[in-house]
Amino acid sequence: MIVYEYPFNERIRTLLRLEDLYEKFAFFIGHEHPQHHHVALSTIFEMLEVAGRADLKSDLLQELERQKQTLLGFRSNPNVEPEMLDAILYDIDRISAALVASQGKTGQHIRENEWLMSIRGRTIIPGGACEFDLPSYYAWQQDSAEQRVADIQKWFMPLVPLFDAISMVLRLLRESGRPVKMIAQSGSYQQMLQGKSYQMLRLTLDNELRAIPEISANKYMLWIRFTTQDGDMKPKSFEGDVPFELSLCSF
Repeated sequence: MIVYEYPFNERIRTLLRLEDLYEKFAFFIGHEHPQHHHVALSTIFEMLEVAGRADLKSDLLQELERQKQTLLGFRSNPNVEPEMLDAILYDIDRISAALVASQGKTGQHIRENEWLMSIRGRTIIPGGACEFDLPSYYAWQQDSAEQRVADIQKWFMPLVPLFDAISMVLRLLRESGRPVKMIAQSGSYQQMLQGKSYQMLRLTLDNELRAIPEISANKYMLWIRFTTQDGDMKPKSFEGDVPFELSLCSF
């Protein structure tokens, strides 16, 4: 099975992009070659570029507090497991406290590091991080893998509270949706949303179908058109019916 996610607003789009960048960072920092660590460091620069477009810290704190108050309202519900509820509330309090304790603007410690900023300035140029452009960076890449990992983790550490908060908010959002089985007849599906506000759509289907969803939506209508790709990867309309599961997620 394969899961596609579609954000309904720019706020969730930013969180999903940062989550994707974190997964990329975690993969490359787990390897030892200097080129893997170059990508891991470049990914941190991309995180700063995305995170710098909005005041994420205050936005995430407000959302975590809203979710906390909502969850507290479930304490009297006999269908809710108190141990699981307490564990989630504990995580929210822990993550919120760490985010509050983080100092300054997101990534300010990197922006104040002239050496890292010189590397960032060159990495946006195709081939700009060659050894003759950045000899000091090339020398750093010759250090041991353990030393490079330690350095990169030190530079990333101040960003950990932000990504913990992003992970929690997206977790709560995903868990709010309930999957419903649907069928796109002749590769097309429409649903009226009746003005209800959603933050994200999750679509799950069998990868063996080789059907690719193209999604568009507003607060009134949801459209999904399935396509497939031929030998030269040119998309074309999927001609058969497509069974899938649809989850509409909202806080």
